[in-house]
Amino acid sequence: MTTAMTKDDFLAEAQASVTPVDAEMAQQMMDSGARVLDVREPAEFMMGHLPGAENIPRGVLEFKAADHPLLADRNAQILLYCKNGGRSTLAAHTLKRMGYDQVKMLVGGFDAWAGSVHKVESDPGLYR
Repeated sequence: MTTAMTKDDFLAEAQASVTPVDAEMAQQMMDSGARVLDVREPAEFMMGHLPGAENIPRGVLEFKAADHPLLADRNAQILLYCKNGGRSTLAAHTLKRMGYDQVKMLVGGFDAWAGSVHKVESDPGLYR
């Protein structure tokens, strides 16, 4: 009989294969042309996101990976983030298993980014 895994088990397994980066390193990646992928839900993305980020929610990542332009090059540097790091850890692990080798995730996610001195974009129609 197989032992059921908990969310902590899934996160621990994913963390073993994921390369975390802090906000400063994430900024350097962005400055050098890394692709930025926000795996939060669309409503979260609209409220604010990293400059130039594309939104593919974690729940549909596996389905969108094959035909999304951001993920067309499996060798491109990709920076992933979510609200605080859980979904992006799982998403980075998934992309690595799908053959994306240059995937890194932002430690602390959007909360850490927005809490420091970094730029944030939001949907221009949000406050009209």
